[in-house]
Amino acid sequence: MSSEVQRRDLMRGGAGLVLASAVGGSIGRAQAEDLGGATGTFDDSTVVQIARRLAASPYRAPDQTLPKVLNNLNFDQFRGIAYRSDRALWGSDGLAFDVEFFPRGFLYRPRIEIYEVKDGQSAAVPYSPDLFTYADPALRVADSLGFAGLRLRNAINTTGVMEEFCVFLGASYFRAVAKGQIYGLSARGFADGTGDPKGEEFALFRAFWLEKPQPGVQSVVIHALLDSPSLAGAFRFTIRPGDSTVFDVQSTLFPRTTIALGGIAPQTGMFYFDANDRNHVDDWRPAAHDSEALQMWTGADQQLFRPLRNPLDLQVSTFSDVAPRGFGLMQRRRAFHDFEDLALHYEKRPSLWVEPIGDWGAGWVDLVEIPTPNEVNDNIVSFWRPKEPLRAGKEYNYTYRMYWGWDVPFPTPMARVGATRVGGVTDDPDARFFALDFAGAPFDHLPKDTHFHAVPKTSAGTVRNVVVEPNPEINGIRVTFAFAPGDAKVADLSCVLETDAGPISEQWLYRWTP
Repeated sequence: MSSEVQRRDLMRGGAGLVLASAVGGSIGRAQAEDLGGATGTFDDSTVVQIARRLAASPYRAPDQTLPKVLNNLNFDQFRGIAYRSDRALWGSDGLAFDVEFFPRGFLYRPRIEIYEVKDGQSAAVPYSPDLFTYADPALRVADSLGFAGLRLRNAINTTGVMEEFCVFLGASYFRAVAKGQIYGLSARGFADGTGDPKGEEFALFRAFWLEKPQPGVQSVVIHALLDSPSLAGAFRFTIRPGDSTVFDVQSTLFPRTTIALGGIAPQTGMFYFDANDRNHVDDWRPAAHDSEALQMWTGADQQLFRPLRNPLDLQVSTFSDVAPRGFGLMQRRRAFHDFEDLALHYEKRPSLWVEPIGDWGAGWVDLVEIPTPNEVNDNIVSFWRPKEPLRAGKEYNYTYRMYWGWDVPFPTPMARVGATRVGGVTDDPDARFFALDFAGAPFDHLPKDTHFHAVPKTSAGTVRNVVVEPNPEINGIRVTFAFAPGDAKVADLSCVLETDAGPISEQWLYRWTP
């Protein structure tokens, strides 16, 4: 992997941490006091009790002080401090998992407390500078610095070969891959104020408890303590790597203040350009993105597909729902020739689908699209925003399942959007030409003489010249139309493919801006 690829991955993992350290109060002089009860008897209520107690007190940021020699590490210096694989936690125990740790420094300054849980007892994972190798020996210091985060390893691809498949590093960011994949988008524990002009607050996973798995068990449990000026929270992750890597997440949130723009199960990724949006990009590749669309399955049983954009101005889209069945940032394009990138291999990046467990009530799936001049920055965020604010002094529980994999975890009888392409219109320089490809299950059994028609709509401007025709290259249908915005500065478009019996496709959605 090239150094530029690694640089992007590391910077993305800690992008929120730079802001997180700006919102904290004074350095936590009483960090051990804050985490009282972290060691000793441990059960599923332990972290919940710590979070509840933390939320009842003013926020104190964890320790971020570093020795002078480590205080201003650059990327290359940080990357030169590597954990020794032969010292991995559980590495010599013949288990399905082992754990390695990250040093502090560069973007990752806070000391993150890490504990191991065995037989109902928790104890701190001991730190030693000898756990790491140093490209620059001057960076080895004897201080008990502690860790910045952790990575999980498993023989996910090859029997007997332990490989990293999951990382918790930077603010409340974490990410994972399925078998055969490479890292792409990230998730977070909580989002607060994303897209708000007043600014965003980044919560921090300030402590982890790692339950030592039993021999032969193919899942691992991690507990995490979330903390920020606005709330504290407890998370329990049950993680199962494989063809789809699945996280079962149980979260309990305790707001310190009333949070109006809280985000549950947030996802963060990058969209630079594709055939639907490359107006201000001059690049030799066909596309560059971690995710191509936001996909939703509503409580009313609608399946929605919203291609992403890299807009010129910040765009926030909201999709009202009650008891959502699922949502996620998806990567459907899986051929090398979709991207032609020998280094970054976007076709191997995971999709991430969130399945709520239980009734989440009324709210919105929010989508935030931020302009980016390159592919280094994460510029896409999506999450569930409850209709009612999270009230100070209350307790909120959200349980959900996360699927990191190649597609959604369920089959669908609906035709799906295979591509969205946008270009100019020869006789109208202000209009845009749209070409949508639909493929999938219906075309495997519908008669050849089936009459297909499309129903494109727009919130502003006009749609004209709608054409529906077979696309034998994908055993599907292509829909084309022209969109004339007129004086509109923004328009929300939609389209559904139908037969005479009714809709047969998911609903395509699109936000147009000049």
